[in-house]
Amino acid sequence: MAASKSLRRWGWVHKWSSIICTVFMLLLCVTGLPLIFHEEIDEVLHAQVKAEQVAPGTPRADLDKVMEAVRVALPETVPHFLIWDRDDPNVVMVSVGKSITDNPANNKLARVDAHTAAYLDAPDFTKRFTYIMLKLHTDMFAGLPGKLFLGFMGILFCVAIISGIVVYAPSMRKLPFGTYRRERRRVVRWLDVHNLAGILLVMWTLVVGFTGVINTWADLVIKYWQFDQLAAMTVQYKDRPLVANPASIEEAVKVARKAEPDMKPAFVAFPGSIFSSKSHYAVFLHGNTPLTSRLLKPALIDAETGVLTDSREMPWYVSTLLLSQPLHFGDYGGMPLKIIWAILDIITIVLLVTGLYLWLRRRKTSVSVERAVANPSALEPQAS
Repeated sequence: MAASKSLRRWGWVHKWSSIICTVFMLLLCVTGLPLIFHEEIDEVLHAQVKAEQVAPGTPRADLDKVMEAVRVALPETVPHFLIWDRDDPNVVMVSVGKSITDNPANNKLARVDAHTAAYLDAPDFTKRFTYIMLKLHTDMFAGLPGKLFLGFMGILFCVAIISGIVVYAPSMRKLPFGTYRRERRRVVRWLDVHNLAGILLVMWTLVVGFTGVINTWADLVIKYWQFDQLAAMTVQYKDRPLVANPASIEEAVKVARKAEPDMKPAFVAFPGSIFSSKSHYAVFLHGNTPLTSRLLKPALIDAETGVLTDSREMPWYVSTLLLSQPLHFGDYGGMPLKIIWAILDIITIVLLVTGLYLWLRRRKTSVSVERAVANPSALEPQAS
């Protein structure tokens, strides 16, 4: 009796956690599918100026020349970030806004040839199909509230998976693993498909669901890092005004690389931007291995003197966020892993659709029974 009552409780948890989150999980799976191949989709749908093809080992252009090219092409803007393109080593990108205090989400992204310092273009990413998919996937165009809401849906999804495991075990005890009862009614066949998809994907869905929840907290994690670590690293400079004529960015990056010779620069935050202070370049470096290439270490360079003032490892909560992102989108193993991620995503859509069908079918059956009880004549055979 106790076991039966406990199973019913787990069944109730599985039912309602699934019902509440299913529609939003379907949205995330459908929008997440093209995001797995976002580079390939952008290349097909959107033309952009190509960087000059050079021989391996060709020296990179001076970063000050890169910045000068952007200033000439976009004279009414202020640089926030200099970014090395992870997907195209021949390109560097400069994120620019109307002022240093502007929200970087509204910035333009200028592309510059990494070897010749020639300005390439500044495409409007906000009109791209992949950008629309990304916004629907991350916050449904609702900003931080949308992210936190989807994070809550992700938690419910993880609860539904765990409770589904508990419910699945005793219900399938008398059946071989992977049973598909093709001779039974449609609802039984759909139940078998649902159970099989769920148990096969249990680890993947938990990983993707949990990392997705972590990603929805990204804004809060970054804010906490700013008030915690960044504030401690720049406390003695907090009263200094914004640097009017910052030192060479090329030299600042060289200083950071000299301090961390086994690391490469990922991006540079300019003085006054959200990832730096008013008087520092913040050079964020990453490692060379598949794991450490996803982790960042900031080096603060005084923008007036060009001297390194502080460098420290990222705290655990930022590292957790950084490692969760490639796990969520499957973009750390090349095309083979992307294909695997896409197949698993499609099977998850099948899992969600079959679960929704089973609930609607059961609800329809319950309503029909209730109506029949309320109107006994409905049970009587009708004359033909």
